[in-house]
Amino acid sequence: MEKFIVEGGHELKGEITPSGNKNEALPVLAAALLTGDPVTLHNVPGINDIRDMLTLLEGIGVAVERQGPHDVTLRSAEGLAALPDKEIAQRIRGSFLLAAPLLARLGEVQLPVPGGDRIGFRRLDTHMLVLEQMGAEVETRSGRHYRLRLPGGRFTAGHVFLDEASVTATENAVMAAVCAKGTTVLENAACEPHVQGLCRMLGAMGAHIEGIGTNRLEIEGVDQLSGCEHTLMPDHTEVGSFIGMAAVTGSDLLIRDAGLEHLRMTRLVFERLGVRCVEQGPHLRVPADQELAIQSDLEGAVPKIDDGPWPAFPSDLTSIATVVATQCQGTVLIFEKMFENRLFWVDRLIGMGARILLCDLHRAVVIGPSRLIAGNLATPDIRAGMALLIAAMCAEGTSEIQNIQQIDRGYEAIDQRLNALGAHIRRERM
Repeated sequence: MEKFIVEGGHELKGEITPSGNKNEALPVLAAALLTGDPVTLHNVPGINDIRDMLTLLEGIGVAVERQGPHDVTLRSAEGLAALPDKEIAQRIRGSFLLAAPLLARLGEVQLPVPGGDRIGFRRLDTHMLVLEQMGAEVETRSGRHYRLRLPGGRFTAGHVFLDEASVTATENAVMAAVCAKGTTVLENAACEPHVQGLCRMLGAMGAHIEGIGTNRLEIEGVDQLSGCEHTLMPDHTEVGSFIGMAAVTGSDLLIRDAGLEHLRMTRLVFERLGVRCVEQGPHLRVPADQELAIQSDLEGAVPKIDDGPWPAFPSDLTSIATVVATQCQGTVLIFEKMFENRLFWVDRLIGMGARILLCDLHRAVVIGPSRLIAGNLATPDIRAGMALLIAAMCAEGTSEIQNIQQIDRGYEAIDQRLNALGAHIRRERM
């Protein structure tokens, strides 16, 4: 177990490049199972969740060749196992992305209930409904273990309507549909950037997918997919984290190759908090002279920041926006619609001096600016962990953050990268 010792009050200066998209890496790693040919991936983030996914794949028989810190080649030859390691699978949400590829290759799979952030109830019903509509049989064992079979040996194409726009269920559905006989139409599909990245990779493998970037996908199944090379896009959640971090520490920061096309709503929300960014080619600069004043709605009404399925504001950035709001002049309502436990960490911010009224499971009113004082903190999940790190960086004094393995699950070597810009973060064993 490790912890961060964070000395607040230091400005950052320089350039930082975001890692590859974590939530794209997980499904494209799973999709490599759909072919026996080699699949080479570039810009793969070096984070704990991805290491766990690669270990999980190796455990079922995938040959994994690490060609560098961010490049990996996978070959899924014959002899794959249908039962991934239970302990590892229960650590990450992405383990359930193995369902469709292993069904397509082996006709059966046994998976435990996946892990991931405990930010609320994260149902698997949509996965099961989709796979059943496409010909799979699902057997539940004690609510903690699932055995899925594909009696016909191949997924069945059809018109599938998802009962919620679940990202991972959409990804499982897409991977099933590219292997199905006939044309599948997916409606109410998630269309986040990482879903688009998976679709583009499958296209490079020979799949035929129309409607990428929309909530209606039309997918013509093929008999066989081939290998490919694919480069992951920058992680827009990490970019949003850097924007918030630069704003509250008064830093001048250049975010290189920021993936500007996926930042429209993120930038709109930060502008509502008085945070201004400047495009410089493919890069994004956060100047040091930020106003940090919450922009009221018409007639002086208290504004609202709320999340939702893409292209709405990403739920993963709600925690970051909450910290930024504590340093802004004015009042804002944070409305976390998607996960009922996402806001439970704000008691740590309140303990640091933030003026926050937690109204209920989904809503918090933030009144700023607040003088934050360093404290002893523990993080419950990846995004709350980054938010607490940002709070500690702008607080007075030295904070201790425990449970930082949560941060390491989603942010690569974050202490080293930020220290290179002027931060004072020390990693220690507990």
